[in-house]
Amino acid sequence: MADPSKFQTSGIDVITAPLRHATFRNIWLASLFSNLGILIQGVGAAWAMTEMTPSADEVALVQTALMLPVMLIAMPAGAIADMYDRRIITLVSLGIALAGASTLTALAWLGQVTPSILLALCFAVGTGMALMGPSWQSSVRELVPMEILPAAVALNGISYNIARSMGPAIGGIVVAASGAVTAFALNALLYLPLMLALFLWKRISEPSRLPPERLSRAIVSGVRYIANSPSIRIVLTRSMVTGVIGAAITALMPLVVRDLLHGGAPTYGIMLSAFGLGAVIGALFITELRKRMSGEAAIRACALSMSGAVAAVALSREPVLTAVALVLAGAVWMMAWVLFSIGVQLAAPRWVAGRALAAYQTACSGGIAVGSWAWGHLTDSVGVETALLVSAALMFASPILGLWLEMPRIIAREDDAEMLADPEVRLPLTGRSGPVVVEIEYRVSQDKARPFHTMMQEVQLFRQRNGAYGWSIARDIANPELWTERFHCPTWLDYLRQRNRSTLSERELDRQAMAFHIGPEPIRVRRMLERPFGSVRWKEEVPDRAPSEVRPGDCKPSGMH
Repeated sequence: MADPSKFQTSGIDVITAPLRHATFRNIWLASLFSNLGILIQGVGAAWAMTEMTPSADEVALVQTALMLPVMLIAMPAGAIADMYDRRIITLVSLGIALAGASTLTALAWLGQVTPSILLALCFAVGTGMALMGPSWQSSVRELVPMEILPAAVALNGISYNIARSMGPAIGGIVVAASGAVTAFALNALLYLPLMLALFLWKRISEPSRLPPERLSRAIVSGVRYIANSPSIRIVLTRSMVTGVIGAAITALMPLVVRDLLHGGAPTYGIMLSAFGLGAVIGALFITELRKRMSGEAAIRACALSMSGAVAAVALSREPVLTAVALVLAGAVWMMAWVLFSIGVQLAAPRWVAGRALAAYQTACSGGIAVGSWAWGHLTDSVGVETALLVSAALMFASPILGLWLEMPRIIAREDDAEMLADPEVRLPLTGRSGPVVVEIEYRVSQDKARPFHTMMQEVQLFRQRNGAYGWSIARDIANPELWTERFHCPTWLDYLRQRNRSTLSERELDRQAMAFHIGPEPIRVRRMLERPFGSVRWKEEVPDRAPSEVRPGDCKPSGMH
């Protein structure tokens, strides 16, 4: 496990340390241009919709169209990122986004854009970016040493928000001078540097001894891992709530400019730039925040500060005051999202990193998408000022969630353990043979029964999140020292994956459970095929392993079951 002190060093040098790695630096700089283009297009799309319709609902739907694809396809995208070459997936994703942006440019130039077409093509661009997100974010750990991963995560946020601090202002000027079509064309062109940087990345992949899962099975594996990971579940829930409540400030920004400040496209760009500038400032201080405050205290402080900033935006009629409030809102908004993202990235092992990040993107983007739609509807009924004040009140109350869902304290990423040798068997098996039933017998002193049972509840969680199902622990009523742990895996190949997905901390937990075992005989492990005859997955004539019996060495304390 990495030294926790490495994650607590502060200063600009720590934040910029990942830029010393050439490949990360090249892709990061290119992504800065790509983010700039996305934000220029966002200004064009939002303002084009504002000119086409007076409906607050449809204006807010522009952001929903861009964010909804993340909620819908992030989990399959995460599974694909974990199964295949992340570089190739990222390039294909950018191609989809480029096609959407180019089509939007062409139709706008021809004067054929309607509100429905605009939303559909924003959805297409969002789809490409949603497919790209898990592949790029989970690739970061391949480009920098693990001790500076939090800084690299923060830099990704800084990249977007540096673009946010300049892009909207540029977009406002471009839209005011040349119209939305130029904004759409610039976005298409600015995808190209990132595609080139990714094309030049010579990624060194680590081939697995085991074939990749099918997409449907990989998605199920990701969902199962998250369902059995309390820390990740808490982060996802808190991020979704934050997204729903906080979406008001970004979704209603065009209406704040139009209805409260009585400005035009340049003013809209300046207000978004103020928000982005604040986000850059917030990202620069994220390391210091993590050092001085716990995760829960930091999220609480961000929520309370965000509440005050949103209320100020609602009540202000002066552009300068609104811009100052947006700088504060951007800073704490950025801090909250980086804290959520780091929590997920450090909690998930490599084999499921893409799916964990996809779940995080689904939670935050889904929350923002749903929130944008809801705030748009509320604004149509009560007006911009009241809607923002409601958002501020809910954000002020949101830290109450910490009483039940306290943010976990995560200081280092779960390190992947070494691959284990496959168990030797006598029954001819194929990868599809199954289900496989595993029984592990422990002999535990009666005075240690309760601590052992408590320990096995932790064992249950990591067995299940790594692929086991139907887990149980039973105690022999005739021999109280005898305990039997039992679980299933769908196929032999799934069982091999399950036993090799464990992290170092999980293997240590397994060793602690095995340390309760007493007596001269080793822990007994039985691995059984539930349907040895008649199963469509069983083929006697195609063995995967040389026949051999299960040896006591398979149960030694350094291994997993």
